[in-house]
Amino acid sequence: MRAASDAAFPGRVTVFRDRRLPAPATPAGYAALIEAYRLNVPLPRRLFAIGIRHRIVEDDAWRLLTPRHAPAGDLTGHLVFALRYEGLDLAILKRLFLCIGPEPVEALVRAAPTGAHARRIWFLYEWLTGRLLDLPDASAGAYVAVLDPRIQFPGETRSIRRQRVRDNLPGTPDFCPLVFRTEALERLAAGDLASRARAVAAQVPRDLLARTAAFLLLKDSRSSYAIEGEHPPQDRIQRWGRAIGEAGRHPLDLDDLLRLQRLVIGDARFVRLGIRREGGFVGEHDRETRLPLPGHVSARPEDLASLLGGLLAFANGPAAALDPVIAAAVLAFGFVYVHPFEDGNGRLHRYLIHHVLAARGFNPPGVVFPVSAAILRHIEAYRRALESYSERLLPAVEWLPTARHNIQVLNDTADFYRFFDATPHAEFLQACVIQTIEVDLPDEAAFLRRYDSFRDGVTAIVDMPDRMIDLLFRFILQGNGQLSGRARRREFQALTDAEAAAVEALYADIFGERS
Repeated sequence: MRAASDAAFPGRVTVFRDRRLPAPATPAGYAALIEAYRLNVPLPRRLFAIGIRHRIVEDDAWRLLTPRHAPAGDLTGHLVFALRYEGLDLAILKRLFLCIGPEPVEALVRAAPTGAHARRIWFLYEWLTGRLLDLPDASAGAYVAVLDPRIQFPGETRSIRRQRVRDNLPGTPDFCPLVFRTEALERLAAGDLASRARAVAAQVPRDLLARTAAFLLLKDSRSSYAIEGEHPPQDRIQRWGRAIGEAGRHPLDLDDLLRLQRLVIGDARFVRLGIRREGGFVGEHDRETRLPLPGHVSARPEDLASLLGGLLAFANGPAAALDPVIAAAVLAFGFVYVHPFEDGNGRLHRYLIHHVLAARGFNPPGVVFPVSAAILRHIEAYRRALESYSERLLPAVEWLPTARHNIQVLNDTADFYRFFDATPHAEFLQACVIQTIEVDLPDEAAFLRRYDSFRDGVTAIVDMPDRMIDLLFRFILQGNGQLSGRARRREFQALTDAEAAAVEALYADIFGERS
Protein backbone atom coordinates (compact mmCIF):
# COMPACT_ATOMS: atom_id res chain seq x y z
CA MET A 1 0.00 0.00 0.00
CA ARG A 2 1.33 3.40 -0.96
CA ALA A 3 0.60 6.71 0.76
CA ALA A 4 -1.19 9.25 -1.42
CA SER A 5 1.26 11.92 -0.29
CA ASP A 6 4.16 9.94 -1.76
CA ALA A 7 2.80 10.10 -5.30
CA ALA A 8 4.86 12.02 -7.83
CA PHE A 9 2.56 13.16 -10.61
CA PRO A 10 4.20 13.42 -14.05
CA GLY A 11 5.14 16.63 -15.79
CA ARG A 12 5.10 17.43 -19.48
CA VAL A 13 6.06 14.50 -21.71
CA THR A 14 6.13 13.52 -25.37
CA VAL A 15 5.99 9.74 -24.76
CA PHE A 16 3.99 7.92 -22.10
CA ARG A 17 4.70 4.20 -21.59
CA ASP A 18 5.75 3.76 -25.22
CA ARG A 19 2.72 5.69 -26.44
CA ARG A 20 3.67 8.90 -28.28
CA LEU A 21 1.59 12.01 -27.68
CA PRO A 22 0.51 14.17 -30.64
CA ALA A 23 2.19 17.15 -28.94
CA PRO A 24 4.04 17.83 -25.65
CA ALA A 25 1.53 17.64 -22.80
CA THR A 26 1.06 16.80 -19.13
CA PRO A 27 -0.72 13.49 -18.42
CA ALA A 28 -4.00 13.97 -16.56
CA GLY A 29 -6.70 11.80 -15.09
CA TYR A 30 -6.07 8.07 -15.44
CA ALA A 31 -2.72 8.57 -17.17
CA ALA A 32 -1.45 10.67 -14.26
CA LEU A 33 -2.78 8.21 -11.66
CA ILE A 34 -1.23 5.24 -13.45
CA GLU A 35 2.16 6.95 -13.51
CA ALA A 36 2.05 8.42 -10.03
CA TYR A 37 1.07 5.18 -8.31
CA ARG A 38 2.93 2.84 -10.69
CA LEU A 39 -0.25 0.92 -11.47
CA ASN A 40 0.24 -2.23 -13.54
CA VAL A 41 -2.97 -2.15 -15.57
CA PRO A 42 -4.04 -2.33 -19.22
CA LEU A 43 -3.92 1.22 -20.56
CA PRO A 44 -7.21 2.74 -21.71
CA ARG A 45 -7.70 2.91 -25.48
CA ARG A 46 -7.48 6.70 -25.20
CA LEU A 47 -5.57 8.65 -22.54
CA PHE A 48 -5.97 12.31 -21.60
CA ALA A 49 -3.41 15.04 -21.03
CA ILE A 50 -3.25 18.83 -20.76
CA GLY A 51 -1.69 20.49 -23.79
CA ILE A 52 0.14 23.79 -23.95
CA ARG A 53 -2.19 25.35 -26.55
CA HIS A 54 -5.72 26.62 -26.13
CA ARG A 55 -7.25 24.14 -28.51
CA ILE A 56 -8.15 20.48 -28.14
CA VAL A 57 -5.87 18.06 -30.00
CA GLU A 58 -6.71 14.39 -30.37
CA ASP A 59 -5.85 11.19 -32.19
CA ASP A 60 -6.78 7.54 -31.67
CA ALA A 61 -4.63 7.21 -28.54
CA TRP A 62 -4.75 10.67 -26.92
CA ARG A 63 -7.03 13.61 -26.21
CA LEU A 64 -5.17 16.76 -25.21
CA LEU A 65 -7.36 19.30 -23.43
CA THR A 66 -6.47 22.93 -22.92
CA PRO A 67 -4.71 24.53 -19.91
CA ARG A 68 -8.07 25.71 -18.57
CA HIS A 69 -9.07 22.04 -18.13
CA ALA A 70 -6.01 21.28 -15.97
CA PRO A 71 -6.88 19.50 -12.70
CA ALA A 72 -5.29 20.12 -9.33
CA GLY A 73 -2.06 18.14 -9.27
CA ASP A 74 -3.10 15.70 -6.56
CA LEU A 75 -5.10 12.51 -6.08
CA THR A 76 -8.45 14.28 -5.79
CA GLY A 77 -7.82 16.51 -8.77
CA HIS A 78 -6.93 13.68 -11.12
CA LEU A 79 -9.69 11.39 -9.85
CA VAL A 80 -12.33 14.07 -10.40
CA PHE A 81 -10.85 14.88 -13.83
CA ALA A 82 -11.09 11.20 -14.82
CA LEU A 83 -14.70 10.86 -13.73
CA ARG A 84 -15.67 14.14 -15.41
CA TYR A 85 -14.00 13.65 -18.80
CA GLU A 86 -12.94 10.01 -19.20
CA GLY A 87 -15.78 8.01 -17.71
CA LEU A 88 -15.18 4.97 -15.53
CA ASP A 89 -12.27 2.56 -15.87
CA LEU A 90 -13.09 0.12 -13.10
CA ALA A 91 -9.85 -1.88 -13.38
CA ILE A 92 -7.73 1.25 -12.86
CA LEU A 93 -9.94 2.51 -10.05
CA LYS A 94 -9.81 -0.78 -8.18
CA ARG A 95 -6.03 -1.07 -8.47
CA LEU A 96 -5.71 2.53 -7.33
CA PHE A 97 -7.94 1.98 -4.31
CA LEU A 98 -6.05 -1.15 -3.31
CA CYS A 99 -2.79 0.76 -3.69
CA ILE A 100 -3.66 3.82 -1.61
CA GLY A 101 -5.94 2.20 1.00
CA PRO A 102 -9.01 3.75 2.65
CA GLU A 103 -7.54 6.81 4.39
CA PRO A 104 -7.07 9.07 1.33
CA VAL A 105 -10.59 8.31 0.12
CA GLU A 106 -12.04 9.00 3.56
CA ALA A 107 -10.17 12.31 3.66
CA LEU A 108 -11.42 13.17 0.17
CA VAL A 109 -15.04 12.60 1.22
CA ARG A 110 -14.70 14.45 4.52
CA ALA A 111 -13.33 17.47 2.63
CA ALA A 112 -16.46 17.58 0.41
CA PRO A 113 -19.16 15.40 2.05
CA THR A 114 -21.92 16.64 -0.25
CA GLY A 115 -19.79 16.79 -3.41
CA ALA A 116 -21.16 14.72 -6.29
CA HIS A 117 -17.76 13.40 -7.38
CA ALA A 118 -16.69 12.66 -3.80
CA ARG A 119 -19.79 10.55 -3.21
CA ARG A 120 -19.30 8.73 -6.52
CA ILE A 121 -15.69 7.92 -5.56
CA TRP A 122 -16.85 6.81 -2.10
CA PHE A 123 -19.42 4.44 -3.60
CA LEU A 124 -16.94 3.05 -6.15
CA TYR A 125 -14.36 2.36 -3.44
CA GLU A 126 -16.81 0.28 -1.41
CA TRP A 127 -18.36 -1.40 -4.50
CA LEU A 128 -15.00 -2.40 -5.98
CA THR A 129 -13.14 -3.41 -2.83
CA GLY A 130 -16.00 -4.74 -0.72
CA ARG A 131 -14.69 -2.71 2.22
CA LEU A 132 -16.72 -0.11 4.11
CA LEU A 133 -15.06 3.22 4.75
CA ASP A 134 -15.08 4.76 8.22
CA LEU A 135 -17.69 7.33 7.23
CA PRO A 136 -21.26 8.01 8.37
CA ASP A 137 -23.98 7.76 5.77
CA ALA A 138 -24.39 10.87 3.62
CA SER A 139 -27.18 13.09 4.90
CA ALA A 140 -27.27 15.77 2.20
CA GLY A 141 -26.68 16.25 -1.51
CA ALA A 142 -28.83 15.47 -4.50
CA TYR A 143 -28.66 11.89 -5.74
CA VAL A 144 -26.08 11.54 -8.53
CA ALA A 145 -25.50 8.77 -11.09
CA VAL A 146 -22.40 6.65 -10.46
CA LEU A 147 -21.77 6.16 -14.19
CA ASP A 148 -22.18 9.22 -16.42
CA PRO A 149 -24.77 8.09 -19.01
CA ARG A 150 -23.55 10.78 -21.40
CA ILE A 151 -20.20 8.99 -21.66
CA GLN A 152 -20.96 5.27 -21.21
CA PHE A 153 -24.04 3.08 -21.52
CA PRO A 154 -25.69 2.59 -18.11
CA GLY A 155 -27.59 -0.31 -16.62
CA GLU A 156 -30.72 -0.28 -14.50
CA THR A 157 -30.72 2.30 -11.74
CA ARG A 158 -31.18 1.73 -8.04
CA SER A 159 -30.85 4.34 -5.32
CA ILE A 160 -28.15 3.85 -2.66
CA ARG A 161 -28.91 5.80 0.51
CA ARG A 162 -25.45 5.46 2.06
CA GLN A 163 -23.75 7.74 -0.48
CA ARG A 164 -26.94 9.24 -1.97
CA VAL A 165 -26.04 7.95 -5.43
CA ARG A 166 -27.89 6.14 -8.20
CA ASP A 167 -26.09 2.90 -8.95
CA ASN A 168 -26.46 2.50 -12.72
CA LEU A 169 -23.48 0.23 -13.34
CA PRO A 170 -24.41 -2.45 -15.91
CA GLY A 171 -22.93 -5.35 -14.00
CA THR A 172 -21.65 -6.58 -10.65
CA PRO A 173 -18.24 -6.35 -8.93
CA ASP A 174 -17.53 -9.81 -10.39
CA PHE A 175 -18.14 -8.76 -14.03
CA CYS A 176 -18.82 -5.29 -15.35
CA PRO A 177 -17.24 -4.36 -18.70
CA LEU A 178 -18.31 -0.93 -19.96
CA VAL A 179 -19.16 0.45 -23.38
CA PHE A 180 -18.58 4.06 -24.42
CA ARG A 181 -21.16 5.99 -26.38
CA THR A 182 -19.93 6.41 -29.94
CA GLU A 183 -21.57 7.75 -33.06
CA ALA A 184 -22.02 4.23 -34.44
CA LEU A 185 -23.54 2.85 -31.24
CA GLU A 186 -25.81 5.87 -30.84
CA ARG A 187 -27.26 4.99 -34.25
CA LEU A 188 -27.78 1.46 -32.95
CA ALA A 189 -29.71 2.73 -29.95
CA ALA A 190 -31.84 5.01 -32.11
CA GLY A 191 -32.35 2.64 -35.05
CA ASP A 192 -34.23 -0.19 -33.27
CA LEU A 193 -32.60 -3.05 -35.16
CA ALA A 194 -35.03 -5.55 -33.65
CA SER A 195 -37.98 -3.80 -35.32
CA ARG A 196 -36.09 -3.67 -38.61
CA ALA A 197 -35.43 -7.41 -38.36
CA ARG A 198 -39.12 -8.15 -37.74
CA ALA A 199 -40.10 -5.92 -40.65
CA VAL A 200 -37.73 -7.78 -43.01
CA ALA A 201 -39.03 -11.14 -41.78
CA ALA A 202 -42.65 -10.01 -42.22
CA GLN A 203 -42.04 -9.55 -45.94
CA VAL A 204 -41.23 -13.27 -46.33
CA PRO A 205 -44.12 -15.78 -46.56
CA ARG A 206 -44.33 -17.96 -43.48
CA ASP A 207 -43.47 -21.25 -45.20
CA LEU A 208 -40.53 -19.66 -46.99
CA LEU A 209 -39.37 -18.01 -43.75
CA ALA A 210 -39.23 -21.41 -42.03
CA ARG A 211 -37.02 -22.80 -44.80
CA THR A 212 -34.89 -19.64 -44.78
CA ALA A 213 -34.42 -19.96 -41.02
CA ALA A 214 -33.29 -23.59 -41.39
CA PHE A 215 -30.72 -22.65 -44.03
CA LEU A 216 -29.42 -19.74 -41.95
CA LEU A 217 -29.11 -21.94 -38.87
CA LEU A 218 -27.05 -24.53 -40.72
CA LYS A 219 -24.97 -21.76 -42.29
CA ASP A 220 -24.18 -20.28 -38.88
CA SER A 221 -23.18 -23.64 -37.40
CA ARG A 222 -20.88 -24.44 -40.33
CA SER A 223 -19.34 -20.94 -40.20
CA SER A 224 -18.66 -21.16 -36.46
CA TYR A 225 -16.52 -24.26 -37.02
CA ALA A 226 -14.88 -22.70 -40.08
CA ILE A 227 -13.75 -19.71 -38.01
CA GLU A 228 -11.78 -22.18 -35.88
CA GLY A 229 -10.33 -23.80 -39.03
CA GLU A 230 -12.39 -26.96 -38.51
CA HIS A 231 -14.56 -28.87 -40.99
CA PRO A 232 -16.41 -31.51 -38.95
CA PRO A 233 -18.86 -34.10 -40.31
CA GLN A 234 -22.32 -32.90 -41.29
CA ASP A 235 -23.98 -34.56 -38.30
CA ARG A 236 -21.87 -32.52 -35.85
CA ILE A 237 -22.69 -29.34 -37.75
CA GLN A 238 -26.38 -30.18 -37.55
CA ARG A 239 -26.22 -31.01 -33.83
CA TRP A 240 -24.52 -27.71 -33.09
CA GLY A 241 -27.08 -25.96 -35.27
CA ARG A 242 -29.89 -27.46 -33.19
CA ALA A 243 -28.16 -26.23 -30.01
CA ILE A 244 -27.93 -22.71 -31.45
CA GLY A 245 -31.61 -22.90 -32.36
CA GLU A 246 -32.44 -23.56 -28.70
CA ALA A 247 -30.36 -20.63 -27.40
CA GLY A 248 -32.09 -18.19 -25.08
CA ARG A 249 -34.92 -20.50 -24.05
CA HIS A 250 -33.80 -20.71 -20.41
CA PRO A 251 -31.30 -18.96 -18.12
CA LEU A 252 -27.66 -19.90 -18.47
CA ASP A 253 -25.83 -21.87 -15.82
CA LEU A 254 -22.50 -23.67 -15.56
CA ASP A 255 -24.04 -27.07 -16.31
CA ASP A 256 -25.37 -25.64 -19.56
CA LEU A 257 -21.94 -24.36 -20.58
CA LEU A 258 -20.40 -27.76 -19.79
CA ARG A 259 -23.10 -29.51 -21.83
CA LEU A 260 -22.46 -27.21 -24.77
CA GLN A 261 -18.71 -27.81 -24.56
CA ARG A 262 -19.25 -31.58 -24.75
CA LEU A 263 -21.52 -31.07 -27.73
CA VAL A 264 -19.15 -28.81 -29.63
CA ILE A 265 -15.99 -30.86 -29.05
CA GLY A 266 -17.36 -34.22 -30.18
CA ASP A 267 -14.22 -36.36 -29.90
CA ALA A 268 -12.80 -35.59 -26.45
CA ARG A 269 -10.03 -38.20 -26.39
CA PHE A 270 -7.31 -35.54 -26.56
CA VAL A 271 -9.09 -32.69 -24.75
CA ARG A 272 -9.82 -32.41 -21.07
CA LEU A 273 -13.44 -31.34 -20.78
CA GLY A 274 -14.60 -28.96 -18.06
CA ILE A 275 -13.05 -25.94 -16.43
CA ARG A 276 -9.34 -25.42 -17.10
CA ARG A 277 -6.96 -26.49 -14.32
CA GLU A 278 -3.88 -24.94 -15.92
CA GLY A 279 -2.95 -21.63 -17.45
CA GLY A 280 -3.85 -20.89 -21.01
CA PHE A 281 -3.03 -18.65 -23.91
CA VAL A 282 -3.94 -18.05 -27.53
CA GLY A 283 -0.93 -17.85 -29.83
CA GLU A 284 1.97 -19.87 -31.18
CA HIS A 285 5.15 -21.57 -29.98
CA ASP A 286 8.66 -20.73 -31.08
CA ARG A 287 9.66 -23.39 -33.60
CA GLU A 288 13.07 -24.02 -32.06
CA THR A 289 12.64 -23.45 -28.33
CA ARG A 290 8.92 -24.31 -28.07
CA LEU A 291 8.52 -21.29 -25.82
CA PRO A 292 5.01 -19.78 -25.81
CA LEU A 293 4.38 -16.73 -28.01
CA PRO A 294 1.02 -15.57 -26.66
CA GLY A 295 -1.23 -13.13 -28.48
CA HIS A 296 -3.70 -13.37 -25.61
CA VAL A 297 -3.30 -14.69 -22.07
CA SER A 298 -6.33 -16.39 -20.55
CA ALA A 299 -7.50 -15.86 -16.97
CA ARG A 300 -5.72 -17.78 -14.23
CA PRO A 301 -7.39 -21.10 -13.34
CA GLU A 302 -7.82 -20.02 -9.72
CA ASP A 303 -9.93 -17.04 -10.89
CA LEU A 304 -12.26 -18.97 -13.19
CA ALA A 305 -14.95 -19.78 -10.62
CA SER A 306 -15.56 -16.15 -9.67
CA LEU A 307 -15.24 -14.91 -13.26
CA LEU A 308 -17.70 -17.47 -14.61
CA GLY A 309 -20.02 -16.66 -11.72
CA GLY A 310 -19.87 -13.01 -12.69
CA LEU A 311 -20.46 -13.78 -16.37
CA LEU A 312 -23.49 -15.95 -15.61
CA ALA A 313 -24.90 -13.42 -13.16
CA PHE A 314 -24.54 -10.74 -15.85
CA ALA A 315 -26.25 -12.95 -18.46
CA ASN A 316 -29.22 -13.60 -16.20
CA GLY A 317 -29.60 -10.13 -14.72
CA PRO A 318 -27.84 -6.86 -15.56
CA ALA A 319 -27.63 -7.69 -19.27
CA ALA A 320 -31.37 -7.04 -19.52
CA ALA A 321 -30.84 -3.32 -18.98
CA LEU A 322 -28.50 -2.88 -21.95
CA ASP A 323 -29.31 -2.81 -25.64
CA PRO A 324 -29.40 -6.52 -26.70
CA VAL A 325 -26.51 -6.16 -29.18
CA ILE A 326 -24.33 -4.36 -26.62
CA ALA A 327 -25.20 -6.92 -23.92
CA ALA A 328 -24.39 -9.79 -26.30
CA ALA A 329 -21.00 -8.26 -27.13
CA VAL A 330 -20.12 -7.71 -23.47
CA LEU A 331 -21.03 -11.26 -22.45
CA ALA A 332 -19.58 -13.09 -25.46
CA PHE A 333 -16.26 -11.26 -25.67
CA GLY A 334 -15.90 -11.34 -21.89
CA PHE A 335 -16.26 -15.12 -22.06
CA VAL A 336 -13.69 -15.58 -24.82
CA TYR A 337 -11.15 -13.38 -23.00
CA VAL A 338 -11.57 -15.48 -19.83
CA HIS A 339 -11.20 -18.65 -21.98
CA PRO A 340 -12.42 -21.01 -19.25
CA PHE A 341 -12.05 -24.27 -21.23
CA GLU A 342 -9.14 -25.98 -22.93
CA ASP A 343 -11.11 -26.09 -26.18
CA GLY A 344 -14.47 -24.95 -27.51
CA ASN A 345 -14.27 -21.39 -26.17
CA GLY A 346 -14.66 -19.71 -29.55
CA ARG A 347 -17.81 -21.55 -30.54
CA LEU A 348 -19.37 -21.07 -27.10
CA HIS A 349 -18.44 -17.39 -27.29
CA ARG A 350 -20.49 -17.09 -30.49
CA TYR A 351 -23.29 -19.20 -28.98
CA LEU A 352 -23.56 -16.61 -26.21
CA ILE A 353 -24.30 -13.95 -28.82
CA HIS A 354 -27.25 -16.03 -29.98
CA HIS A 355 -28.32 -16.63 -26.39
CA VAL A 356 -28.60 -12.95 -25.51
CA LEU A 357 -30.29 -11.94 -28.77
CA ALA A 358 -32.82 -14.77 -28.52
CA ALA A 359 -33.47 -14.32 -24.79
CA ARG A 360 -34.19 -10.64 -25.36
CA GLY A 361 -36.59 -11.36 -28.22
CA PHE A 362 -34.32 -9.58 -30.69
CA ASN A 363 -34.63 -12.24 -33.41
CA PRO A 364 -37.85 -12.61 -35.39
CA PRO A 365 -39.69 -15.73 -34.10
CA GLY A 366 -38.05 -18.90 -35.36
CA VAL A 367 -35.10 -17.09 -36.99
CA VAL A 368 -31.48 -17.32 -35.87
CA PHE A 369 -29.25 -14.67 -37.37
CA PRO A 370 -26.12 -16.22 -38.99
CA VAL A 371 -23.79 -14.05 -36.94
CA SER A 372 -20.92 -16.51 -37.38
CA ALA A 373 -21.29 -16.29 -41.16
CA ALA A 374 -21.00 -12.50 -40.94
CA ILE A 375 -17.95 -12.87 -38.68
CA LEU A 376 -16.36 -15.29 -41.13
CA ARG A 377 -16.84 -12.80 -43.98
CA HIS A 378 -15.20 -10.10 -41.85
CA ILE A 379 -12.63 -12.25 -40.10
CA GLU A 380 -9.91 -9.58 -40.07
CA ALA A 381 -12.23 -7.06 -38.40
CA TYR A 382 -13.16 -9.79 -35.91
CA ARG A 383 -9.50 -10.34 -35.08
CA ARG A 384 -8.97 -6.60 -34.70
CA ALA A 385 -11.87 -6.46 -32.25
CA LEU A 386 -10.34 -9.29 -30.20
CA GLU A 387 -6.90 -7.70 -30.31
CA SER A 388 -8.26 -4.29 -29.29
CA TYR A 389 -8.04 -5.48 -25.69
CA SER A 390 -5.61 -8.40 -25.84
CA GLU A 391 -2.79 -6.14 -27.05
CA ARG A 392 -3.32 -3.79 -24.10
CA LEU A 393 -3.77 -6.66 -21.64
CA LEU A 394 -0.51 -8.47 -22.48
CA PRO A 395 1.91 -5.88 -21.01
CA ALA A 396 0.05 -6.05 -17.69
CA VAL A 397 0.37 -9.85 -17.37
CA GLU A 398 3.50 -11.33 -15.79
CA TRP A 399 4.08 -14.95 -16.75
CA LEU A 400 6.63 -17.73 -17.03
CA PRO A 401 6.72 -20.71 -19.41
CA THR A 402 6.03 -24.11 -17.90
CA ALA A 403 7.68 -27.44 -18.60
CA ARG A 404 4.62 -28.41 -20.66
CA HIS A 405 5.10 -25.43 -23.01
CA ASN A 406 2.21 -23.61 -21.38
CA ILE A 407 2.34 -20.44 -19.28
CA GLN A 408 1.90 -19.68 -15.60
CA VAL A 409 0.59 -16.22 -14.73
CA LEU A 410 2.41 -14.74 -11.74
CA ASN A 411 0.38 -11.64 -10.89
CA ASP A 412 -3.24 -11.03 -9.94
CA THR A 413 -5.06 -10.41 -13.23
CA ALA A 414 -8.68 -11.27 -12.43
CA ASP A 415 -9.85 -7.65 -12.55
CA PHE A 416 -8.53 -7.27 -16.09
CA TYR A 417 -11.16 -9.78 -17.24
CA ARG A 418 -13.94 -8.39 -15.07
CA PHE A 419 -13.55 -4.81 -16.22
CA PHE A 420 -12.59 -3.94 -19.78
CA ASP A 421 -13.68 -1.54 -22.51
CA ALA A 422 -16.07 -3.50 -24.75
CA THR A 423 -16.77 -0.63 -27.15
CA PRO A 424 -14.91 -2.04 -30.20
CA HIS A 425 -16.62 -5.39 -29.69
CA ALA A 426 -20.08 -3.83 -29.54
CA GLU A 427 -19.38 -1.83 -32.70
CA PHE A 428 -18.17 -4.94 -34.51
CA LEU A 429 -21.16 -7.03 -33.47
CA GLN A 430 -23.50 -4.22 -34.44
CA ALA A 431 -22.08 -4.28 -37.99
CA CYS A 432 -22.52 -8.07 -38.14
CA VAL A 433 -26.13 -7.92 -36.96
CA ILE A 434 -26.95 -5.16 -39.45
CA GLN A 435 -25.55 -7.32 -42.23
CA THR A 436 -27.62 -10.32 -41.17
CA ILE A 437 -30.77 -8.18 -41.14
CA GLU A 438 -30.21 -6.19 -44.30
CA VAL A 439 -28.31 -8.72 -46.43
CA ASP A 440 -28.33 -12.35 -45.23
CA LEU A 441 -32.01 -12.74 -44.34
CA PRO A 442 -33.46 -11.10 -47.49
CA ASP A 443 -30.82 -12.67 -49.75
CA GLU A 444 -31.48 -16.17 -48.45
CA ALA A 445 -35.22 -15.73 -48.84
CA ALA A 446 -34.76 -14.35 -52.36
CA PHE A 447 -32.53 -17.29 -53.27
CA LEU A 448 -35.13 -19.78 -52.08
CA ARG A 449 -37.79 -18.00 -54.12
CA ARG A 450 -35.62 -18.29 -57.23
CA TYR A 451 -34.77 -21.90 -56.43
CA ASP A 452 -38.46 -22.76 -56.13
CA SER A 453 -39.05 -21.17 -59.54
CA PHE A 454 -36.16 -23.22 -60.95
CA ARG A 455 -37.52 -26.45 -59.44
CA ASP A 456 -41.02 -25.81 -60.83
CA GLY A 457 -39.56 -24.94 -64.22
CA VAL A 458 -37.47 -28.12 -64.37
CA THR A 459 -40.54 -30.19 -63.48
CA ALA A 460 -42.33 -28.62 -66.44
CA ILE A 461 -39.46 -29.67 -68.75
CA VAL A 462 -38.81 -33.19 -67.46
CA ASP A 463 -40.29 -35.38 -64.73
CA MET A 464 -37.59 -35.59 -62.03
CA PRO A 465 -37.62 -36.12 -58.21
CA ASP A 466 -36.66 -33.20 -55.96
CA ARG A 467 -33.33 -34.75 -54.93
CA MET A 468 -32.27 -35.03 -58.57
CA ILE A 469 -33.40 -31.45 -59.25
CA ASP A 470 -31.22 -30.32 -56.36
CA LEU A 471 -28.25 -32.26 -57.75
CA LEU A 472 -28.91 -30.80 -61.20
CA PHE A 473 -28.96 -27.30 -59.76
CA ARG A 474 -25.66 -27.81 -57.97
CA PHE A 475 -23.94 -29.09 -61.12
CA ILE A 476 -25.18 -26.10 -63.12
CA LEU A 477 -24.13 -23.73 -60.33
CA GLN A 478 -20.65 -25.24 -60.26
CA GLY A 479 -20.48 -24.99 -64.06
CA ASN A 480 -21.36 -21.28 -64.04
CA GLY A 481 -24.67 -21.89 -65.75
CA GLN A 482 -23.80 -24.98 -67.79
CA LEU A 483 -24.20 -28.69 -67.14
CA SER A 484 -20.78 -30.30 -67.48
CA GLY A 485 -20.05 -33.03 -69.98
CA ARG A 486 -19.23 -35.34 -67.10
CA ALA A 487 -22.67 -34.82 -65.54
CA ARG A 488 -24.33 -35.33 -68.96
CA ARG A 489 -22.50 -38.62 -69.40
CA ARG A 490 -23.15 -39.92 -65.88
CA GLU A 491 -25.84 -38.62 -63.49
CA PHE A 492 -27.94 -36.98 -66.21
CA GLN A 493 -27.24 -39.14 -69.24
CA ALA A 494 -31.00 -39.63 -69.69
CA LEU A 495 -31.49 -35.91 -70.49
CA THR A 496 -31.88 -35.11 -74.18
CA ASP A 497 -29.87 -32.26 -75.68
CA ALA A 498 -33.03 -30.22 -75.97
CA GLU A 499 -33.95 -30.81 -72.31
CA ALA A 500 -30.44 -29.93 -71.12
CA ALA A 501 -30.47 -26.72 -73.16
CA ALA A 502 -33.90 -25.82 -71.80
CA VAL A 503 -32.76 -26.40 -68.21
CA GLU A 504 -29.66 -24.21 -68.75
CA ALA A 505 -31.80 -21.48 -70.31
CA LEU A 506 -34.19 -21.69 -67.36
CA TYR A 507 -31.28 -21.32 -64.91
CA ALA A 508 -29.92 -18.31 -66.80
CA ASP A 509 -33.33 -16.67 -66.85
CA ILE A 510 -33.89 -17.10 -63.12
CA PHE A 511 -30.42 -16.66 -61.68
CA GLY A 512 -28.40 -14.92 -64.40
CA GLU A 513 -25.31 -13.23 -62.99
CA ARG A 514 -26.73 -13.36 -59.46
CA SER A 515 -25.60 -16.95 -58.92
